[in-house]
Amino acid sequence: QVRLVESGGGLVQAGGSLRLSCAASGSIFSINTMGWYRQAPGNERESVATITGDGRTNYADSVKGRFTISRDSAKNTVYLQMNSLKPEDTRVYYCALTGSTRVYWGQGTQVTVSS
Repeated sequence: QVRLVESGGGLVQAGGSLRLSCAASGSIFSINTMGWYRQAPGNERESVATITGDGRTNYADSVKGRFTISRDSAKNTVYLQMNSLKPEDTRVYYCALTGSTRVYWGQGTQVTVSS
């Protein structure tokens, strides 16, 4: 089994920064792709950023140049540094890990950006 625990969400003013963390435990391998997704009420969950085991990253166009995903394989932790936050970034953010047969999800952390 895999368990993902997110932290670091909160309330911030527009233009501010937050850093999300996701600690993974269980059957973790450094080759697993991990990522951050976000969802607003009534909307589908969307990909924000992903990082492969060898460090390749991919970002949604809406966050390119503002968000940075990174991972510390020794700590089984993935981070999302969010800068220049905008009110439209307000969502619940979820951490995900792609396993061999399924995707595992964290419980989510709320990010609220005030204007």
